[in-house]
Amino acid sequence: MNIETIAGQLAQVGYVILDQPLPRSQSVQLYSRCKDDERQRFQPARIGRDAERKQLDAIRGDVICWLDDGDCIDHGYLAWMEKLRSGLNEVLYLGLFDFECHYAIYGAGAGYARHSDVLSGRRNRVLSTVFYLNDDWQLSDGGALVLFAPEGDAVIDIVSPTFGKMIIFLSESFPHSVLKACKQRRSIAGWFRVRDIT
Repeated sequence: MNIETIAGQLAQVGYVILDQPLPRSQSVQLYSRCKDDERQRFQPARIGRDAERKQLDAIRGDVICWLDDGDCIDHGYLAWMEKLRSGLNEVLYLGLFDFECHYAIYGAGAGYARHSDVLSGRRNRVLSTVFYLNDDWQLSDGGALVLFAPEGDAVIDIVSPTFGKMIIFLSESFPHSVLKACKQRRSIAGWFRVRDIT
């Protein structure tokens, strides 16, 4: 992982796509954790904040499970992201103080309508990350992340959710959506945060 390259892309373009930033063996372990066989671990995702949170499958159709630092596999990913947080702070002076993330599984036919990762009433999410865990994924399988321009409807990039790929982008700058997948789609969605700015 070259922090200077990642930081340079974020500073110049606002997002960066990394191919296989983690060892494949680690990605395979994460894939093993991103399975909803244990129904109690994964819960339907909700939109909104606090009392306004609600489950709306027409807008967002994934089930999620927050990573557990007490699990050795999850801990390895969180430790890697901590190194990234520290490195980006050193180069870009972003003031990132923590990272939160969850596994996300979209079933066939599920997607996520265009949205922003900045929660209403808060501006503490600075960088969004998505790490993909879909082996043998084809373009025809759908499930791509569509990144839009900060204003208007122009599409900046379309990211296929292939195994081991990661995208990092400025949370406030890029609305995005997840196209409906034709089969189960797995990822880890996360956010580097600063202290609450209202």
